[in-house]
Amino acid sequence: MDKPYVIGIDLGGTNTVFGVVDARGTIVHSSSIKTGIYPDINDYVSALADGLQGVIDLAGGSGQIKGIGIGAPSGNYFTGCIEFAANLPWKGKEPLAQMLSERTGIPVVLTNDANTAAIGEMTYGAARGMKDFIVITLGTGVGSGIVVGGKLVYGHDGFAGELGHVIMRRENGRLCGCGRHGCLETYSSATGVARTAKELLIQRTDDSLLRSLEPDKITSLDVYNAAIEGDRLAIEIFEITGEILGEAFADFVAFTSPEAIILFGGLTKAGDLIMDPIRRSMDKHVLKMYAGKTQLLFSELRESDAAVLGASALGWEVKE
Repeated sequence: MDKPYVIGIDLGGTNTVFGVVDARGTIVHSSSIKTGIYPDINDYVSALADGLQGVIDLAGGSGQIKGIGIGAPSGNYFTGCIEFAANLPWKGKEPLAQMLSERTGIPVVLTNDANTAAIGEMTYGAARGMKDFIVITLGTGVGSGIVVGGKLVYGHDGFAGELGHVIMRRENGRLCGCGRHGCLETYSSATGVARTAKELLIQRTDDSLLRSLEPDKITSLDVYNAAIEGDRLAIEIFEITGEILGEAFADFVAFTSPEAIILFGGLTKAGDLIMDPIRRSMDKHVLKMYAGKTQLLFSELRESDAAVLGASALGWEVKE
C-alpha cells in the first residue's frame, strides 16, 4: 500500500486531539493542541499544522498519509467549513478543510463531530457490515449520525440528522441550548439526567443518597453511583431517561428502518441501567411492522479513541 495511513482530528472546544491511524484502526501516533487559546483561526491552523507535522514525521512523512479527516462542531461536509459553532472561538463560517489542506499539502475532509461517530462504527466498530443504522451519542448533549444504504445522511445542506433536537415534550418542555423547549437532549443527555435528578429531589421527599449532594452540582455520574448502590430514586431517574429515549427511538425506526441503533458516549457506562428501560420503552412504542427488527447495541469503540478513529475514517474517502 503506497499510503498506509490517514489522520483523524477531533476538534473540541477545549482541546484538539489528532492521530495517525492505520487500515486496521490502530492509532499509531497521536498528540493534541489547545483549541480555545486561538481566537484567530489562522493562528489555530498554524498551530494545528505544526502539531500534525510532528506525527506525520513519525509516520514517515506526508507521502505516507492518504488523507486527513476532521470531526468538528457545526462542521459541514459539503463545504468543508465550520459554520457558526456555538462553543468554538470562531463565530463565522470558516473554511477549515481548505485552510489545513493548503498548509499540509494533504487532502482534508470535514464533517460534524456526531457524524464521525457513525463513520467510525461503520469502519471499525459495531456497525461493520451494516448499511442502515443510527448512532446516538449520549454525552453533554445528544448527537446522532444516520446511515442509509451505506451512506451517511447529510441532507441538502450538510446538517441533516440533529435527532437530539427532536421535541419530545411540548407542554412545559425544558429549555434547550438551541433556544427551543422540550428537545430530546434536555432529558436524555448526561446533562438531562442531572436535571431530572434536581427536579425530583425538589418535588419529592424520598430518601436518597443524592440528598447529601448540592442539587446544582449533581452529575450523571453521581446518579449512576447512587443507582448501583440500589438507590431507588437514582434507578427511577434512569428509568425516566430510558423511557424518553425509547419513545424517540421508536420514532427514529419509522424514519429509516435501521438494522441497529448504536449508543455511544459517557452515559452508556450505565449499562443495563439505561439500556433496559430504553428497550422496554422502544418495544412499547414502536409500530408493529418494525417490532423486533432493530438491534440496540453499545458502541465497540473505546471512548478515548473513538472521535479520532471516526474522523480518520473520513481520510480514506479523499480523492487525490
